[in-house]
Amino acid sequence: MERLHALVRQLQQLTTTKDVALYNHDFLRTWDKNSSEIDAVILVNQILQEMYKLNISAKVFNGGLAVSNFRDKSTRTRFSFAFAADMLGLSVADMDETKSQVSHGETVRETAAMISFLTQAIGIRDDIFLGEGHKYQKEVSDTVKQAFHEGVLPQIPAVVNLQCDEDHPTQALADLSHLIEYFGGVENLRGKKLVMSWAYSPSYGKPLSVPQGIIGLLSRFGMDLVLAHPEGYDLLPEIVDIAKQNATKSGGSFTVSHDMADAFKGAHVVYPKSWAPIPIMKERCELLHQGKGSGPEMSALEKRGLAESMKFVDWQCTPEKMALTHNGSALYMHCLPADISGVNCKTGEVTADVFDRYRVQTYKEAGHKPYVIAAMILLSRFPDPAGTLRKAIERNLPRMLL
Repeated sequence: MERLHALVRQLQQLTTTKDVALYNHDFLRTWDKNSSEIDAVILVNQILQEMYKLNISAKVFNGGLAVSNFRDKSTRTRFSFAFAADMLGLSVADMDETKSQVSHGETVRETAAMISFLTQAIGIRDDIFLGEGHKYQKEVSDTVKQAFHEGVLPQIPAVVNLQCDEDHPTQALADLSHLIEYFGGVENLRGKKLVMSWAYSPSYGKPLSVPQGIIGLLSRFGMDLVLAHPEGYDLLPEIVDIAKQNATKSGGSFTVSHDMADAFKGAHVVYPKSWAPIPIMKERCELLHQGKGSGPEMSALEKRGLAESMKFVDWQCTPEKMALTHNGSALYMHCLPADISGVNCKTGEVTADVFDRYRVQTYKEAGHKPYVIAAMILLSRFPDPAGTLRKAIERNLPRMLL
């Protein structure tokens, strides 16, 4: 209990002395939040994890909805959102657009307002269309705020980005939480070399949001970040610029490499993850908009994308590359599911022996996400998050009736 109370005091001091303006605001991109607000999410996440371990209920809502809208497939994030909502006392309503009036032309503004009457949180995954996912989430956020100020809604739901075309903040913050735990404190990240690397995959169209989320967030903590990818697999330039600026401000560094093996040299952390070239993603989006998602044009694009990526099939995380890292024992990270050579594909992002060596760590990495999502919701919905959590701790209601 001592650590739990210390974390709550730390949160109280942070939210009363620093610029933390998360109440009645959404959480769409990490780079739109200041450092104190990022610290607040990490702290609440740690408090909720400690409460869970101590069997203390964190139900700060006595009813209400958490609406999830997954416009793309999901396992970890879908269940993490459901867990987070239930942990806080909310019921989950999963919105299937094919069963709603969206399929009959209902606008984003009308949908957002209509699903929000008793809703405390809206989680959205919209990562398929490059240039559109963040805009969609922003329109939902703006709509619910306007509906509240016009007296339509009794509250402003927390709009949480569960992945868009630009950022994956719940993943990036879960990764940050994992690194803090693994290295024994956020201060120990300073000077560590982290390689965010493209890796070969038999799938041609993976989003850019995970690598962009990683460089956009972890560049804040004095780390030496290396973005490694073959030529032609660049990330969005405006987000690369954000990472460069963050690195300079934090006293770290940010470099780009086109050699995976060279990038791995001396690394403390490696994050090999596939993503698609921007031109391929744009062309794919256009075909989807034209209703040609299963036509010959899409098949031709897929063949072209796969043929291009096959040129870099040696961009795999192997024991030989891991041996180049710091003491040959860098931490391997992945957002999952990984393309594992000889397991779920012939050739993929990582060899089976490397993945199996770090399997437990990647599962622990994923385990932070439910608490991160819950932290985002709580900070958005309560003006005094430390006081709210302190009351829940003082009630000391058991999470499980043992």
